[in-house]
Amino acid sequence: MDPTKSSTPPPPPVLGAPVGYPPGAYPPPPGAPAAAYQPQLYAPPGAAAAQQAAAQQQQQLQVFWAEQYREIEATTDFKNHNLPLARIKKIMKADEDVRMIAAEAPVVFARACEMFILELTHRGWAHAEENKRRTLQKSDIAAAIARTEVFDFLVDIVPRDDAKDAEAAAAAAMATAAAGIPRPAAGVPATDPSMAYYYVPQQ
Repeated sequence: MDPTKSSTPPPPPVLGAPVGYPPGAYPPPPGAPAAAYQPQLYAPPGAAAAQQAAAQQQQQLQVFWAEQYREIEATTDFKNHNLPLARIKKIMKADEDVRMIAAEAPVVFARACEMFILELTHRGWAHAEENKRRTLQKSDIAAAIARTEVFDFLVDIVPRDDAKDAEAAAAAAMATAAAGIPRPAAGVPATDPSMAYYYVPQQ
């Protein structure tokens, strides 16, 4: 048996994922140096746009966290806070087992809560931009929670129906925009005479 070849079969292709052409399947164009020729990946247009949006969102989050880290290191004033320390202390004392709270603990919690709110807002805003909106809505926050595994503990607070509706609306908006097909809202008659039909959503 050849040691350079694997006996395990290749993994099945993933629908919508970029596909690399096998090396040597397409030789370089005449006159082009072979070393400079890189095989191109093919990805369906919708998948490429989704991957680009996900990469852009990931980059924005990395910049956000880098900025937060710099801000934390540069902080010297611990007396001014965006969130009320008395309220945080009251929430902490809601646990019957907590008797005493050190002065630094509410300060740390205030900063942690602020960062949590900022990240959730960033993720929700990315969803709002995907849907071409400039207003952050409850459905954007629900979608951010549904998309991020770290926020799974919030699924009981934000109903799953909102998250599913937000994801379905985003997918439908992207598909409609990609296809270039104008569609009225469900159950609403078309106002354009060339679209004399009612759009019935799939069930």
